Amino acid sequence: MASIRVLAELPNLAVIRRFVEDAATALKAGCSTIDDMIQAVDESATNIIVHGYRALPGHIEIEVTQEGDMLLVRLRDQAPLFDPTRAPPPDMTLPLEGRRFGGLGIHLTRQLTDSVTWRMTSEGGNELTLRKKAKGETNK
Repeated sequence: MASIRVLAELPNLAVIRRFVEDAATALKAGCSTIDDMIQAVDESATNIIVHGYRALPGHIEIEVTQEGDMLLVRLRDQAPLFDPTRAPPPDMTLPLEGRRFGGLGIHLTRQLTDSVTWRMTSEGGNELTLRKKAKGETNK
């Protein structure tokens, strides 16, 4: 298991992406799994920073681990509680100008992972867990 704690600031998204890539590579996840997880974590962390903390100070803790054949990434924060698993999927049949703002990051995260779960932590914060099969066509 590897973990990192960073300030919830947009410039730290690069640090988060690199951390996920390095940790997943060390766990010998496949290239496509790593790429999908980096994108899913980037979308989730962006939502935490922009919509959760809303420019207020805070931290995001990210943990990368493997359980069986699944790569797991947990994101924890102390922003106001929000369960993205309850967000409705966007209506992709509508033209762009007819769609409501937001929701595409959550939709993309769902598409890139095998499962997304949320829970409230014992400290009253958010914990988002992203899971994806660790196998891929070739390792990095």
